[in-house]
Amino acid sequence: MSEYVNNPDEAKEFWGRYKYFYALVGITFFTFALRLWYLQIIQGSELREFSEKNRIKQNKIPAPRGLMLDREGRVLVENLPGFEAILSPQYIEDLNELADAVAPILNTEPDKVIQKVQRSRRINGPFAQVRIKENLTREEVFRLKRIRLETPGLEIRESIVRHYPLKENGAQIFGYVSEISKRQLPLLNELYKGHLKFEQGDIIGKSGLEESLERDIRGTDGISFIQVDAHGRDTVSTSPNVYGEKIKDQEAVHGNNTILTIDRDIQEAAFKSMVTWQRVGALVAMKSDGQILAWVSSPSFDPNAFSVGPTTQYWSQLLNDPFKPLRNKIIQDHNSQGSTFKPFVALSALQEKVIGPSTLVNAPGVFYFGKRPYHDHQKGNYGNITVLQALERSSNVFFYKMGIALGVDRMYDYISTLGLGSKTGIEIEREVAGNLPNSAWKKATLGEEWQGGENLSTAIGQGFVNVTPLQMAVAYNTIGMEGKVYKPFVVQRVINQDGKVLRENSPLVLRDLTEKQKNGVQIDQKTFQVVKEGLRRVANGEHGTARAWKIPGFQMAGKTGTTQVMGFSADQIHVKCMTRPVHMRHHGWFVAFSPPEKPEITVAVLAEHSCSGAGGAAPLVRDVIEAYHRKYHPEIVAEALKNKKIQQAVAPPPPQEAESESE
Repeated sequence: MSEYVNNPDEAKEFWGRYKYFYALVGITFFTFALRLWYLQIIQGSELREFSEKNRIKQNKIPAPRGLMLDREGRVLVENLPGFEAILSPQYIEDLNELADAVAPILNTEPDKVIQKVQRSRRINGPFAQVRIKENLTREEVFRLKRIRLETPGLEIRESIVRHYPLKENGAQIFGYVSEISKRQLPLLNELYKGHLKFEQGDIIGKSGLEESLERDIRGTDGISFIQVDAHGRDTVSTSPNVYGEKIKDQEAVHGNNTILTIDRDIQEAAFKSMVTWQRVGALVAMKSDGQILAWVSSPSFDPNAFSVGPTTQYWSQLLNDPFKPLRNKIIQDHNSQGSTFKPFVALSALQEKVIGPSTLVNAPGVFYFGKRPYHDHQKGNYGNITVLQALERSSNVFFYKMGIALGVDRMYDYISTLGLGSKTGIEIEREVAGNLPNSAWKKATLGEEWQGGENLSTAIGQGFVNVTPLQMAVAYNTIGMEGKVYKPFVVQRVINQDGKVLRENSPLVLRDLTEKQKNGVQIDQKTFQVVKEGLRRVANGEHGTARAWKIPGFQMAGKTGTTQVMGFSADQIHVKCMTRPVHMRHHGWFVAFSPPEKPEITVAVLAEHSCSGAGGAAPLVRDVIEAYHRKYHPEIVAEALKNKKIQQAVAPPPPQEAESESE
């Protein structure tokens, strides 16, 4: 057995290596000590504050949006309290397990919860909170709170639900709200730079006045602070502190309210008429000074569905509806206006001295321009008629001749001053201008010269003429007001929560056509009065196309119009419209103001595929004007009904009285 011997000479051989080892240990210790000193002394305060804040969760308190009230202070759009279920993806431990726990409570499928979270991660990033359901019921809130502690990432938060008491009625003008998208976020922050700051998850106006008034009705969000554990769950109910100081919550500031020019009574009467007569189209009612009283676009949608998130089925239904309920037909859809264009041509012809009030013009049932026949709406011959009779009976041939005599450029000069073919400037997004043609427009747009035959179709509101119902209301109101063009508006006042007026709109006369315009046009007041008399006869004369729709105690002055949605051959032009498939039926127009002498209200209606203006649109105009007079002049209406001075119409006129124009 060998014996271990301690050899000093052998130990000396490793001494040099020990020095390197000791040096490495010393440097390591010094590095750790230096880092510890830097973190504790230099960055100690900052890191401590960060550590404190890491256990504090900051919650946004959404500010209530301002209310929308009618002209009498009645609620049109309001807020309701509610609860919403929120998921914070960064705290979710097992998404499948969470979905299995939450889905049965919310009456949905686990796969749908998973899809929502995964879609949000793709679109909005991994940390954006996901609303899985809004407007929770009490039962849902109770059951979710029971599983809250065992379900990391789940929150039940108080919310504000935007509510529209009128539901489908007026949805296009009031608009709807929804969550801001990731794509919209930078665009809106740039648009409202210096005024509003949007964040992911914010609810914003997506259409109508909700969108247009975002700056006015959006409040200032508040902030609340709570202490949380590593799973993001609340741990204390008292106000937490950071670095020894209590954090103070910031209360949300309510948005400003808006007083609209809308009259809820007239709005409801307009919607009821649209539903009763089962019409698709647009209706706008305006006071003579430009204040919008009613705004109905049909078919419509329920904006309340968007406040809580529309179902896939409902969204698909809206998108696939051939009549486009999401479109605001009053300012977004432009159509040929048929015979409702004739009063504008009459103004031009009278002012240009092409005709006088008593000039007789022969109006046969068919008019030949070159070799092409242009038909009147009925086969008979009107004989020699004046402009008043031509308006009353809606003679096409009379206005064909006016179109030839004036030419498109002179018609354009006059009619453009009424506002046709231009945006009105109403405070609602996505208004279109439509089109009022002249020879320069056709050359620039189509690269073709204007043809003489196109003067005929233009003179009866067909061809290239396309206008919106709101433009028609403004133009007819101008005739009623004998030359004053008023700008339409729907926002009367913006007020804060104390009732202080922050912004106010007043009636604005854009131009007076009895004065010389920039393009040289000037229309005498007497000319307007002649045309007004013709329009009065349309609704009250023996041969008026709208004579069946009289109002007890009051008269109205207006014009019916029927516009083809497609061309028909000569042997098909007089085929009964109602026998055709719906998509081939004519559109019906009626625009009128009342009373004729001193108008208070103007109503424009486009009834799509209703076959005629007299049977399709006129009853709706009558209903709205009557509702207006019953409210604002009840004693006159009551006296008229009592004495039976005017027999109220209850059924549409016979088919032969409904006019239809041909190009």
